Amino acid sequence: MIFVNEVYKYVEGKNKDALIRSITISQDKNIFYYVNLHTQFSMPSIYDMNSFLDEIEQGIVLRVPDQYIKRIEESELSVKTREKRDSDWKLISYYWENEKVSLLTKSQRGKVFETIEEQYKVSKSSVKRMFTRFWQRGMNKNALLPDYMNSGGKGKDKILSEHKVGRPKNADYEGNRSTGINITSEIKALFQNGIERYYQTKKQTSLTEVYTSIVKDFFSERYMEDGEMKYKVWDKERVPTYRQFYYWFKKMDEPTKSIIERQGRKAYELKYRPILGNSINETIGPGTRFQVDATIADIYLVSRLDRNRIIGRPIVYAIIDVFSRLVTGIYVGLEGPSWIGAMMALDNMVTDKVAFCKQYGIEIEEDQWPAKHLPEVVLADRGEFEGYSVENLINNLGIAIENTPPYRGDLKGIVERSFRTLNTKLKHKTPGAIMKEFRQRGDRDYRLDATLTLEEFTKIYIQLVLHHNNTLIAKYPVEKEMLIDSVVPIPVELWKWGIENKKGSLRSIDGELMRLNVLPKGKAVVSRAGIKFKGLMYGSQKAIQEQWFLKQATKNIEVVYDPRNLSNIYILDEDGRSYETCYLLEGSQQYKDVILEELIFMQELQSELREKQKQTQLQNDVNLEKEIEAIVSKAKKEKGSTPKLYDQSKTKKLKSIKRNRKIEKELNKLEEVFVVEELTLKQPGKVVEILQEQESEIVSENEEPTAKQKLMNKLKQKRDESRGKG
Repeated sequence: MIFVNEVYKYVEGKNKDALIRSITISQDKNIFYYVNLHTQFSMPSIYDMNSFLDEIEQGIVLRVPDQYIKRIEESELSVKTREKRDSDWKLISYYWENEKVSLLTKSQRGKVFETIEEQYKVSKSSVKRMFTRFWQRGMNKNALLPDYMNSGGKGKDKILSEHKVGRPKNADYEGNRSTGINITSEIKALFQNGIERYYQTKKQTSLTEVYTSIVKDFFSERYMEDGEMKYKVWDKERVPTYRQFYYWFKKMDEPTKSIIERQGRKAYELKYRPILGNSINETIGPGTRFQVDATIADIYLVSRLDRNRIIGRPIVYAIIDVFSRLVTGIYVGLEGPSWIGAMMALDNMVTDKVAFCKQYGIEIEEDQWPAKHLPEVVLADRGEFEGYSVENLINNLGIAIENTPPYRGDLKGIVERSFRTLNTKLKHKTPGAIMKEFRQRGDRDYRLDATLTLEEFTKIYIQLVLHHNNTLIAKYPVEKEMLIDSVVPIPVELWKWGIENKKGSLRSIDGELMRLNVLPKGKAVVSRAGIKFKGLMYGSQKAIQEQWFLKQATKNIEVVYDPRNLSNIYILDEDGRSYETCYLLEGSQQYKDVILEELIFMQELQSELREKQKQTQLQNDVNLEKEIEAIVSKAKKEKGSTPKLYDQSKTKKLKSIKRNRKIEKELNKLEEVFVVEELTLKQPGKVVEILQEQESEIVSENEEPTAKQKLMNKLKQKRDESRGKG
């Protein structure tokens, strides 16, 4: 099957290495229109559908990733770039919507171009170049970004010398010409400070007043006169002009922040936010419009780590195709309703469902759940898709976002009805389900009956979705053509029939590129121990090769992560398409494959256990101190009560340390010897003889004991007493 906006490459034949993009498919599905991606001016051409499918089957043509789908941050685009793109988009979108047939027809295309030339006063080559860029680069808003965004040393400051850069100033009426000053990084910082202090406030100060305040604060001499502070502006050779200030204001200003700070968030969302809904509700076929919504399931779950711990109710997201009622994406977790939850549902929307179900031990065929495509429009609630930065979906992927008006959840009735069905089935089948209408005073709290983990509940929801996709829709408005083809109003059958007989707007996308555009971003810290993120340590080949971990100073980097699996995080490359995968280091391997909620739970559990152990540890510390003090006290008493065999000076005591150590070692040998009393040996043991000899050396019957022998005898006596010999 061929879908709109897919890219194909010829790997054999006369067109080898040629790249083409499908831009539209005719209603009868016998032909489709495409453009070549490698020509300067690329106009639509017609191709027979059956012939092209044969070439795909023979391996002559392969479906390849779209090289133009990138993650482009709206805030990083210059004002000039956005203005040029938006202006071209206004022109392109109007004519593509209203003159599509003429633009696709070679004999009529020239007349449309001439009309645009006359109306917008642009050359024919400029018009062709605009449409070529639109068709070649993905037919979305960001496809029209001008190429000069990659040139001109973007992001690099000019190296300033002592001479003034920029256009020379005009001479005044006396013939004098002012040189002016260069705008250094220090002056830019002053501009930024003034913008934050005077412009981004509720006072709504004008730019000229902001400029005046900056000059007063930083480019004036202060002095007191008659007890009043006055300001004398410096000579004009030392003061930046308003034109210079305005230029840098346009480069440094953050429109969203300025509007919110000056007029409030409510005014921003009401008048200025870039995501606007509309009232178009008709659907042409599968993929024209998806509905997305979230609900809190009427059931309590337990932790997979400890089933005695109740973790609350899960959040369930569902995305449904309006035309067929087929569920195209789901998410079950603890995130939301929030952008992270919506993001994971969108990711599942383009995921192969056979592989997805297999992760949960559920084997299905592709025709049981065939949805893995992008829609044309996503209808969402006024929540996670409103006020959040969804420019990546709109501009990079060409998905229109429509938001329902306040208190009009009925506009998403299809997806909300599916949630009612879900909660109804849960009440009668699963422990821990909310039974509000049945519970009376004194009844057992249903939360205490919670038994299912998040993974087990997800399996149940997948089964409910598969059941829904193959269930008869009682009140579906069946069309005449459906009756002729004997189509039963079952979501899967409606989906298949719609693809074959309706125009539709389904588009495929590489899963990795989708994730790059919807996954949340976070800050990680690079140090000698690795890349630290959410308390886990990661490494990467790039970090090792570039010796990040050898540097002493830590640094922050931006990463993209999947809250459902923290085994890897990703560092995006500058091209917006490729990325560096970071893997868990050995010290964090115990957290492999955990979801973000589990990680937070485990970290909280560890914190609880450590806190619980603190009291016991404190008691152990006190007991240790007491034991040490008792032993020291007893030793001091025994030292004080031990009679001195002979007096020695301090010097002699210190000098005798070596001799005393030798004697103590001999005594330790006697203490540590192994004695086997009941073992009968065939021959006398040599150890016993040695001990007897050693003891005989200590004291002899025929000699008067020396001072050393007296000490050894006393030590031997103490040893025997300790052994109970008496």
